[in-house]
Amino acid sequence: MDIGRDVERPVRRAIVPERGQQPRQAEHRRPRWLRWFRRAAIASDLLAVVVSAVLYSQWGTAPPVVVLAIGALVFVLTVAALGVARAWDPLVLGHGSAEFSRLLRGFVGAAVVVALVSLASQLPAGRPWVFGVLPIAGALATAGRLGLRWELHRRRREGAAMASLLAVGTEAAVETLVAQTRRAPHEGWVVAAACTPTGRGPDGGWLLAGVPVIGDLDAVAALTRSGRFDAVSVAQATGFTPQRLQQLAWDLEDTQTELVVEPGLMEVAGPRLHVASLDGLPLLRLTHPTFTGAARLLKGMIDRVSALLLVVITAPLLIALAVVVACDGGPVFFRQVRVGVGGSEFKMIKFRSMVPNGEVLRAQLLAHNDGAGPLFKMRSDPRVTRVGRILRRFSLDELPQLFNVLGGSMSLVGPRPPLPAEVAGYAPEARRRLLVKPGMTGLWQVSGRSDLSWEESLRLDLRYVENWTLALDVRILLLTARAVVRGGGAY
Repeated sequence: MDIGRDVERPVRRAIVPERGQQPRQAEHRRPRWLRWFRRAAIASDLLAVVVSAVLYSQWGTAPPVVVLAIGALVFVLTVAALGVARAWDPLVLGHGSAEFSRLLRGFVGAAVVVALVSLASQLPAGRPWVFGVLPIAGALATAGRLGLRWELHRRRREGAAMASLLAVGTEAAVETLVAQTRRAPHEGWVVAAACTPTGRGPDGGWLLAGVPVIGDLDAVAALTRSGRFDAVSVAQATGFTPQRLQQLAWDLEDTQTELVVEPGLMEVAGPRLHVASLDGLPLLRLTHPTFTGAARLLKGMIDRVSALLLVVITAPLLIALAVVVACDGGPVFFRQVRVGVGGSEFKMIKFRSMVPNGEVLRAQLLAHNDGAGPLFKMRSDPRVTRVGRILRRFSLDELPQLFNVLGGSMSLVGPRPPLPAEVAGYAPEARRRLLVKPGMTGLWQVSGRSDLSWEESLRLDLRYVENWTLALDVRILLLTARAVVRGGGAY
């Protein structure tokens, strides 16, 4: 049904099932993309186990009959473990880190069971499966899931594999949700229509942020039972009481339409949100962000060890780039004062990409600033050398920051390192950036880099500060490689 057709008439005239009437069976089926993704995920996981077993059969010393017998047992146990861990649950497939956490738990559980069976039966032939085959299978399965995730994101950026959303709330809440879904199409949500307290958009119109407003709060229940939407998102709105929300949840029980409730906590993600119950009343508990403790110490250790390894691995490249920059005239390195954790200043090291007197010429170019907020950026900066343009496009000029990471003033992943002049103009919320070490890369790096507005850059940095986890660092590092290769937003 074309949603746009309802723009010109009251929603109560729409044809919807009567209360208690079941929608057509076709409307209860999962979306096509989800069925495809689930089948592909199952095939990828099982193929990873088979490939690992075949590799062991080729390189191992056990007789083929033993390999086949143990391999069949391990295959069955792995399928059972992944099922128990709900690694193929449609609710987590293609969303967040929970998909990979359950996958890891499944393979770890399978390894533990195989180890116990081997110990109980005193079969030493089980050890290679526990310490070799299953870890390799887990790594291959994770790589397969990452490949599927990237393919899903590619389809969503092209407008496919999307879930249609009915947004319910005030005009401001709906407008915010529309903007967020458009900023992150890879999440798979598209606001198809909206219901507001007045049943209209701004100034009495039928559109809100380009989305048709097709009813007021009284029309929500009928619209959700019509089978036209994959999910309904409810934000805080005057008149939408808890009792009405409960009734809506009951109305959706016999449908495939999901109910999504906006808690009103901006930029706070899963690791800090916990659901508690008080005499049957669900409460959303919000834990404090982590700025100290064992996890932060572990992050510091990983930063320095990884930076040392990267310096060793990239040493030939660093030397070659240093020679190229030196032949371009002027010093090899550019050192600039930046602000780190707690407001302390340090000198950030980069390969020189500008003419030697670039900082002096900056004052003459302020009128041509393309940067956002307090940032100074130019798409065609005359101070950048020919070599510097290549270095900037692929972020090669930032490689010497590995020495900052080794020294402890920076991290591999964190907020963008600001200039003292920027920090001087920070609002109180922006100063929360300084609660953690700045990073060589971050959410700003993988989300548009210099093409971002100041507000968007700040929002991404604060999201990282508020919701940091080691898993988030790993995800950002993986996405950084793709962003660097594409070179988008770098100038």
